[in-house]
Amino acid sequence: MSALGRVVRAGVGRRRVRTAVIILTTLMAVTASVLAAGLLVAAQAPFDRAFAKQRGAHLTAQFDGTKATASKLAATAHASGVTAAVGPFRTLSVRPRTASRSDMLPAGVDLPPLTVVGRADAAGRVDGLTFVAGTWATRPGQIVVAYDRVPVQPGQRLTFPAAPGSPTLTVVGVARSVTGSADAWVTPAQAEALTAPGGPLTYEMLYRFRHADTDAQMAANRAAVTTAVPRGTMTGSHSYLAVKQQETANAMAFVPFLAAFGVLGLLLSVLVIGIVVSGAVGAATRRIGILKSLGFTPAQVVRAYVGQALIPAAVGCALGLALGNLLAIPVLREVGTAFGGPAASIPVWIDAVVSTAALVLVAGSALVPASRAGRLRPVEAISVGRIPDAGRGRLVRRLTGRLPLPRAVSLGLANPFVRPTRSATTAAAVAFGAATVTFGVGLALTLGAVQSGRMLDSAGSVVVETGGGQAPPGAQVVHAGGEPDAPKADLAEIATALRAQQGTRRFYGTAQAEVSASGITGATTVVAYQGDASWAAPQMVSGSWLDGPGQAVVTPRFLRAGGIRVGDTVTLTAQGRRTSVRIVGEAFFTQGEGMELLTPTSTLAVLGLDAKPGRYHVETRPGTALAHYLTSLNTALEPVGAIARANTANTSDVIVTMDALVGTLTLMLVAVAGLGVLNTVVLETRDRVHELGVFKALGMAPRQTVTMVLTSVGGIGLVAGAAGVPAGVALHRFVTPLMGNAVGMALPTSVVAVFPAPLLAVLALGGLVIAVTGALLPAGWAARQDTATALRSE
Repeated sequence: MSALGRVVRAGVGRRRVRTAVIILTTLMAVTASVLAAGLLVAAQAPFDRAFAKQRGAHLTAQFDGTKATASKLAATAHASGVTAAVGPFRTLSVRPRTASRSDMLPAGVDLPPLTVVGRADAAGRVDGLTFVAGTWATRPGQIVVAYDRVPVQPGQRLTFPAAPGSPTLTVVGVARSVTGSADAWVTPAQAEALTAPGGPLTYEMLYRFRHADTDAQMAANRAAVTTAVPRGTMTGSHSYLAVKQQETANAMAFVPFLAAFGVLGLLLSVLVIGIVVSGAVGAATRRIGILKSLGFTPAQVVRAYVGQALIPAAVGCALGLALGNLLAIPVLREVGTAFGGPAASIPVWIDAVVSTAALVLVAGSALVPASRAGRLRPVEAISVGRIPDAGRGRLVRRLTGRLPLPRAVSLGLANPFVRPTRSATTAAAVAFGAATVTFGVGLALTLGAVQSGRMLDSAGSVVVETGGGQAPPGAQVVHAGGEPDAPKADLAEIATALRAQQGTRRFYGTAQAEVSASGITGATTVVAYQGDASWAAPQMVSGSWLDGPGQAVVTPRFLRAGGIRVGDTVTLTAQGRRTSVRIVGEAFFTQGEGMELLTPTSTLAVLGLDAKPGRYHVETRPGTALAHYLTSLNTALEPVGAIARANTANTSDVIVTMDALVGTLTLMLVAVAGLGVLNTVVLETRDRVHELGVFKALGMAPRQTVTMVLTSVGGIGLVAGAAGVPAGVALHRFVTPLMGNAVGMALPTSVVAVFPAPLLAVLALGGLVIAVTGALLPAGWAARQDTATALRSE
């Protein structure tokens, strides 16, 4: 091994604290950066591959066939910006019933409404389908079902009671459409046969555009198609961007806060490694002079100190790459399978780019102090000791000495002014730590608020199941006589029992049904409210809650998928009936992937659906014992045929994973900041070891020595904490809306504004805690130092 190599190895092995700081700093920065960049790329890759392979539709548009002919709709293929188009395809909404038994479902099960499209083949210039099982429908009496829409398989027969003649079709294939253009496909002739006389005449067109990368470009494309047909002809549309966002939402929600942690980690790495190497140069000035006198060139000295930083940084990079890829596995597990491809993983080039960037930053941060070492003249370096200039901080010591404070405290308050540059860098490290703690606490509070408010009707403490009025997504078993399950309880008697029950404060009912909504492919779940539910309404982003018939509340994701805004109308179709509801507000909830529509029960009645509540949601009076209330209420409901249960929370595994990552990364960053303080205080106590010996010879007790050292960083911690908290709050307010946007949800103000004044006051002490914790070990070392040994030290 060369002399330079031996110097580098000795420096890495001898300074274990410095080595540990660099390893942990790089590990944290690389882990967060790999996760952020990797998820950003890997989460979208399966969709992008499938979209390119299947020539996915940028825009799926529905048209009213009574306002424009099929030839007029076909002419929209020549609209501005269109590069390819197929259609028009006849579309209709029908509700099938299983007519045969399969491994998945028995016979006699009502399935959710399906958007069925009459299409001649599975290929085409736009939206080519890929088959999971079976083949294409080539003649009447056959149907192809979209994968993951309804639980059926090839060979199963479906009957359509509401269609003319109640035809029975055989499932011959299960296929995927990357943009979800339909729930099922039949031949064009079969689509005509399924349409009831006098029923709505609707068509579908699929488009690809020259420019379709952003929402603004898609809005312009939609407008170009809309102007090519008479006003009001386009009844709905959805963009592939909304589909892509919905499919990758869980993974993409991690990216904003992981990117923030990655940036914080990289900046803190540059700062802490600069502190560490600068301290190493300052502590080894005499050693540098000796090396130069033995023939080391300035360039070799620079390489030696940069190498001492790069070797532990390389170890940290390797560990960070492994940890980042490992943590990404559960997040990406379901992304690949959603498109029929292999499980998604972080690309190798992401690992290479992140690790290279991290090592370049480490080398750059170490180069500045290392260059200072290279410029030292050998004679000056050998003759210079480690005792700082006695004149530095003398005025401040005189001023603090006049304060009515113990001498150890006044000396500690003055010490930061002896080496102001080192104190400033220490303060910066502590401020980063305080900002990280504030950011992490804010994220935890926001995620907690999202967890508690993500499910509808979670405010009440009791749920009463009536046994009727519920048609949840999936199946409804039909009896041999052909009639669905009837309500099991008398609703008037339930309401009377609730009002009479001691402890009941208020309640409302909900019914649920499956309908077709204009502009939305597939079945839309409608949650209908009876009574005043404003006290349990989801948090509103804009607009208002329901206060009359013909109204609806949806999420921002629903609005984006349908290409509509608050104030627009949506047409709902079920059992051959249609009605329109006006969107009066957008709310925040993630139940049903945020695609459920909330409306009064009168809307279901207009559609001829069961509007009787299947559940009552009850809020009890403050101080009511829940167990006793449930026992008493169930006794009263037993003759009626209903049952009451506690309203238990439905925990999201994604949010739990986010919380775990936030906690882990916050602790890692705080540990890095604390180690930066520890390294600085170690250097400071070594530089001042002779001075400490003088203090001890004059009677300073070990406890006073600890007090002096802790006080010297305590003041820095208070100032840095006060500066770091506003930065953490600002970062939280910037990142959390990005997290909502990543999943197509606008977060309510109450979810973002989570920092009450008392909490900010507590967080402001975070800098003090980080600084004091990092200084405890070197303070103890200084207190235990032998007086005679300290006096002999330079």
